[in-house]
Amino acid sequence: MKENIANAFNKDHKALIIYVTAGHPDMIESEKIIGSLIESGADMIELGVPFSDPTADGPVIQESSQMALKAGANLPEILKMAARIRKKYPTPLVLFSYYNVLLARGFEQTMADCAAAGIDGVLIVDLPLEESGEVLPVLNKYNLALIRLVAPTTTPEHAAEIVREAEGFVYYITVKGVTGVRSGVAGGLEEHLKLLRKLSPVPVAAGFGIATPEDARANAEHADGIIAGSAIVRLISAGNAEEAALLTSKMAAELRKLK
Repeated sequence: MKENIANAFNKDHKALIIYVTAGHPDMIESEKIIGSLIESGADMIELGVPFSDPTADGPVIQESSQMALKAGANLPEILKMAARIRKKYPTPLVLFSYYNVLLARGFEQTMADCAAAGIDGVLIVDLPLEESGEVLPVLNKYNLALIRLVAPTTTPEHAAEIVREAEGFVYYITVKGVTGVRSGVAGGLEEHLKLLRKLSPVPVAAGFGIATPEDARANAEHADGIIAGSAIVRLISAGNAEEAALLTSKMAAELRKLK
């Protein structure tokens, strides 16, 4: 349910959202890894659906998608995995996907399956605001939040339109370009986040390029939480799932210092 997403932010610290490519390196290991990340301090999990033709994913996540697809990952199996995770953990789950993947099985059926699996919201990377009207009635029917994206190039006027009816949280993309590990804090981040938090009726989380506990802390200073993805996925690709859990734990520890 969309209301569950608020649980990630209704705490005495900034929220830590971890992105994983579901089914990477394979379905069995992926489920174990996600459980480990939750136990290491993740407040929310974004389940990335592997896709063969991404537009926003950098090389690390592209490679993880190819590994997952080769290992047999698909949306029905990912939703079954999500249902098993939901039975073990109350941690909010967001399905992160491209529109074509969700349309392929029939959008309404897919959203019904998401709700049955315990998914709390969906993030559709390539769905612009102007076309979101056709999916919102279905999402509302199944009590799923549509997570909105705002980029550094989004004008204040357009940002206000995007977040006006936002639910769950708003994902602020901290840098121009695709996902991937970068260093430091993007220029203008503080100003952009201050404005966005004034405009948004829901929490704002900053993502893209957060690779270290220091990055997590610096970006979270001006947001309600952060999203880490490529740094975690890269460790999983290298067979270092324990290191991925340790990095998650260290990021969580830094965010727990921020009230």
